[in-house]
Amino acid sequence: MLIRTSRFGQVDVQPEDILRFPEGLFGLPECRHWVLLADAENEAIGWLQCTSRPDVALAVVSPRRFVAGYQLRIPRSEAQRMALADPKAAQVLVIVSKHEGGITLNLKAPLVIHLGQRLGRQTINNADVPVRFVLPTAQPALRKTA
Repeated sequence: MLIRTSRFGQVDVQPEDILRFPEGLFGLPECRHWVLLADAENEAIGWLQCTSRPDVALAVVSPRRFVAGYQLRIPRSEAQRMALADPKAAQVLVIVSKHEGGITLNLKAPLVIHLGQRLGRQTINNADVPVRFVLPTAQPALRKTA
Protein backbone atom coordinates (compact mmCIF):
# COMPACT_ATOMS: atom_id res chain seq x y z
CA MET A 1 0.00 0.00 0.00
CA LEU A 2 1.35 3.43 -0.91
CA ILE A 3 1.09 6.30 1.54
CA ARG A 4 1.92 9.92 0.83
CA THR A 5 4.23 11.77 3.17
CA SER A 6 5.49 15.35 3.10
CA ARG A 7 8.91 14.33 4.43
CA PHE A 8 9.61 11.11 2.49
CA GLY A 9 7.39 11.36 -0.61
CA GLN A 10 5.43 8.22 -1.44
CA VAL A 11 6.29 5.24 0.73
CA ASP A 12 5.28 1.64 0.11
CA VAL A 13 4.23 -0.03 3.37
CA GLN A 14 2.89 -3.46 4.07
CA PRO A 15 -0.38 -3.75 6.04
CA GLU A 16 1.45 -5.72 8.74
CA ASP A 17 3.79 -2.73 9.27
CA ILE A 18 0.97 -0.45 10.38
CA LEU A 19 0.78 0.33 14.09
CA ARG A 20 -2.68 1.00 15.51
CA PHE A 21 -3.12 3.65 18.20
CA PRO A 22 -6.89 3.33 18.88
CA GLU A 23 -6.99 6.59 20.85
CA GLY A 24 -4.52 8.46 18.67
CA LEU A 25 -1.74 10.45 20.31
CA PHE A 26 -2.00 13.40 22.69
CA GLY A 27 -2.99 16.34 20.50
CA LEU A 28 -3.57 14.06 17.50
CA PRO A 29 -6.60 11.94 18.44
CA GLU A 30 -7.62 11.53 14.79
CA CYS A 31 -4.26 9.95 13.87
CA ARG A 32 -4.79 6.30 14.69
CA HIS A 33 -2.70 4.45 12.11
CA TRP A 34 1.04 4.95 11.92
CA VAL A 35 4.10 3.38 10.37
CA LEU A 36 7.64 3.55 11.77
CA LEU A 37 10.17 4.64 9.15
CA ALA A 38 13.96 4.61 9.44
CA ASP A 39 15.99 7.79 9.14
CA ALA A 40 18.53 7.40 6.34
CA GLU A 41 21.01 9.75 8.01
CA ASN A 42 20.77 8.70 11.66
CA GLU A 43 20.10 5.12 12.74
CA ALA A 44 19.15 6.22 16.28
CA ILE A 45 16.11 8.13 15.00
CA GLY A 46 12.91 6.73 13.60
CA TRP A 47 9.96 8.59 12.15
CA LEU A 48 6.44 7.75 13.23
CA GLN A 49 4.45 8.67 10.13
CA CYS A 50 0.68 9.01 10.25
CA THR A 51 -0.81 7.04 7.36
CA SER A 52 -3.81 9.35 6.94
CA ARG A 53 -2.05 12.72 7.25
CA PRO A 54 0.99 13.20 5.01
CA ASP A 55 2.06 16.27 7.01
CA VAL A 56 2.33 14.45 10.36
CA ALA A 57 5.60 12.65 11.09
CA LEU A 58 7.18 12.58 14.54
CA ALA A 59 10.85 11.94 15.26
CA VAL A 60 11.12 9.15 17.85
CA VAL A 61 13.94 7.37 19.67
CA SER A 62 14.38 4.66 22.24
CA PRO A 63 14.81 6.52 25.54
CA ARG A 64 17.17 3.86 26.84
CA ARG A 65 19.66 4.78 24.15
CA PHE A 66 20.00 8.31 25.53
CA VAL A 67 18.96 8.12 29.19
CA ALA A 68 20.84 5.70 31.43
CA GLY A 69 18.49 3.88 33.78
CA TYR A 70 15.31 5.09 32.06
CA GLN A 71 12.33 3.69 33.96
CA LEU A 72 8.84 3.16 32.57
CA ARG A 73 6.11 2.95 35.18
CA ILE A 74 2.58 2.70 33.89
CA PRO A 75 -0.55 1.59 35.70
CA ARG A 76 -1.41 -2.08 35.35
CA SER A 77 -4.70 -1.04 33.73
CA GLU A 78 -2.75 0.60 30.88
CA ALA A 79 -0.81 -2.60 30.24
CA GLN A 80 -4.01 -4.64 30.35
CA ARG A 81 -5.67 -2.37 27.78
CA MET A 82 -2.86 -3.31 25.42
CA ALA A 83 -2.90 -7.01 26.36
CA LEU A 84 0.67 -6.64 27.66
CA ALA A 85 1.46 -9.34 30.19
CA ASP A 86 4.81 -7.67 30.90
CA PRO A 87 5.26 -3.94 30.16
CA LYS A 88 9.02 -4.54 29.98
CA ALA A 89 8.41 -6.58 26.81
CA ALA A 90 6.96 -3.56 25.00
CA GLN A 91 8.80 -1.36 22.56
CA VAL A 92 9.08 2.08 24.17
CA LEU A 93 9.70 5.20 22.11
CA VAL A 94 9.71 8.87 23.02
CA ILE A 95 9.04 11.89 20.85
CA VAL A 96 11.96 14.14 19.95
CA SER A 97 11.42 17.91 19.73
CA LYS A 98 13.63 20.82 18.77
CA HIS A 99 13.36 23.93 20.94
CA GLU A 100 15.42 27.08 21.44
CA GLY A 101 17.11 25.32 24.35
CA GLY A 102 18.17 22.40 22.17
CA ILE A 103 16.81 18.97 21.36
CA THR A 104 14.54 17.38 23.94
CA LEU A 105 12.96 14.01 24.61
CA ASN A 106 9.49 13.76 26.13
CA LEU A 107 10.16 11.12 28.77
CA LYS A 108 6.84 11.73 30.56
CA ALA A 109 4.53 10.69 27.69
CA PRO A 110 6.17 7.71 25.97
CA LEU A 111 4.72 5.63 23.17
CA VAL A 112 4.30 2.04 24.35
CA ILE A 113 3.96 -0.48 21.52
CA HIS A 114 2.93 -4.13 21.78
CA LEU A 115 4.81 -5.38 18.72
CA GLY A 116 3.02 -8.72 18.54
CA GLN A 117 -0.37 -7.01 18.38
CA ARG A 118 0.90 -3.97 16.39
CA LEU A 119 -0.96 -1.94 19.02
CA GLY A 120 0.28 1.24 20.64
CA ARG A 121 -0.72 3.81 23.25
CA GLN A 122 0.73 7.07 24.34
CA THR A 123 0.62 7.01 28.10
CA ILE A 124 1.85 8.92 31.12
CA ASN A 125 5.00 7.58 32.73
CA ASN A 126 4.56 7.60 36.53
CA ALA A 127 8.34 7.53 37.07
CA ASP A 128 10.02 10.76 38.12
CA VAL A 129 11.12 11.85 34.64
CA PRO A 130 10.89 15.21 32.85
CA VAL A 131 8.62 16.18 29.99
CA ARG A 132 11.59 17.88 28.35
CA PHE A 133 14.85 16.01 28.84
CA VAL A 134 17.51 18.10 27.08
CA LEU A 135 20.00 16.08 25.09
CA PRO A 136 23.59 17.23 25.56
CA THR A 137 25.03 18.78 22.43
CA ALA A 138 28.28 17.52 21.01
CA GLN A 139 31.09 20.02 21.45
CA PRO A 140 33.35 20.45 18.44
CA ALA A 141 36.90 19.31 19.03
CA LEU A 142 39.40 22.16 19.18
CA ARG A 143 42.49 21.77 17.10
CA LYS A 144 45.78 23.50 17.65
CA THR A 145 46.98 25.31 14.58
CA ALA A 146 50.50 26.45 13.84
